Amino acid sequence: MAKKTVKFVCQNCGYESPKWMGKCPQCSQWNQMVEEAETPKRRGFFLHPEPGNETKAAPITSIESKEEKRTKVDFGELNRVLGGGIVAGSLVLIGGDPGIGKSTLLLQVSSQLAKHGLNVLYISGEESAKQTKLRADRLNIHTDHLYVLPETDLSVIQQAIDELNPGFVVIDSIQTIYHPEIQSAPGSVSQVRETTAQLMRTAKTKNVAIFIVGHVTKEGSIAGPRVLEHMVDTVLYFEGERHNAYRILRAVKNRFGSTNEIAILEMKESGLEEVQNPSEIFLEERTKGAAGSTVVASIEGTRPVLVEIQALLAPTFFNMPRRMASGIDYNRVTLIMAVLEKRAGLLIQNQDAYLKVAGGLKVDEPAVDLAVAVSVASSFRDKPTNADDCIIGEVGLTGEVRRVSRIEQRVQEAAKLGFRRAIIPKNNMGGWTPPKEIQVIGVSTIQEALEAALGG
Repeated sequence: MAKKTVKFVCQNCGYESPKWMGKCPQCSQWNQMVEEAETPKRRGFFLHPEPGNETKAAPITSIESKEEKRTKVDFGELNRVLGGGIVAGSLVLIGGDPGIGKSTLLLQVSSQLAKHGLNVLYISGEESAKQTKLRADRLNIHTDHLYVLPETDLSVIQQAIDELNPGFVVIDSIQTIYHPEIQSAPGSVSQVRETTAQLMRTAKTKNVAIFIVGHVTKEGSIAGPRVLEHMVDTVLYFEGERHNAYRILRAVKNRFGSTNEIAILEMKESGLEEVQNPSEIFLEERTKGAAGSTVVASIEGTRPVLVEIQALLAPTFFNMPRRMASGIDYNRVTLIMAVLEKRAGLLIQNQDAYLKVAGGLKVDEPAVDLAVAVSVASSFRDKPTNADDCIIGEVGLTGEVRRVSRIEQRVQEAAKLGFRRAIIPKNNMGGWTPPKEIQVIGVSTIQEALEAALGG
């Protein structure tokens, strides 16, 4: 009898070792090495096999390019995030915190596709068929083209896909599916890698769109090996607070469209509903005439979104003042506060500082720098900002205000929502015509911006 060989695999990054180690040498995580049985290497597969034809190198000019066939759903926001609809033969990974609404979203999308005459197969590895039916009843889903299969064995799932030949498949979730030829437990690195590879082959060979749900770790990334995100065509993150009604669907990878596109959805008793104008949602509860509040036009994917930046400064009682930021990078906040102290003469080293992006949105582009600086200065001086101002610009370490991209779209979005003034970098002033209903003020330094926004 052949000796059984084993290996130890890191459940965080997929690193393999012939012996157990307490700390993974690749990702530096502790207690992540799990024993798994060695499986024989199998021959790879072609993603687009054609019987009788061998794959050969060809000049790129001789390859025929054509538009991918897309299927649109009733959620216009989801169509935009995916680049114009669901591409046939694509493999889409969607991740999010437990209870955020991933299963609800995909069940609603499945229903919309089924109503258009497509056969949809919903694989539930975490719930029974009755539990899925209860959710469908709550969402008022009643269609004969939606099939539910509570199964975790990949071979049974593959057989069901072959028999039904659906146009759309949902796997909920990938961590519960296991390949019968792999000895390790479901959810392990080997299982996730092999099952995803098999599903990718099915999607490409049968030209069927497959959505797979992935669990996330406490750090917010997809659980399992990083190769999982590299294998799929699109990666979507479903974000939001569980106690907040609004959800953000963000594309972080998309081979068929733009990345960093976002869709705003609202969770209601009847399911998720799309928000047509997210800027109004983020600004509807804004208090006018409040110190420490500014509005910035941030670009999310291909469209501008107006969000409110809030800052609160208070004298500290500690040797080291506290700095906290929600929805914006902490390092960016500390950098801007250092620039304010050095270049604008604000003595804020003895102040606790708390910054927040209202509405739960996360912004990470440089164009929000100037709005953060004005918010901090407004709270420190206890001087309210003008409620009709929109502030846009990147701040450099020498106190200069640098140009940002797509300024015309940002200013037009501000004008559309009734803002009367836009404070922007002076280098962005030329080459375009601002709307007549908004006054555009160009500034070149952070001192000029504070003068324009706060009067000094």
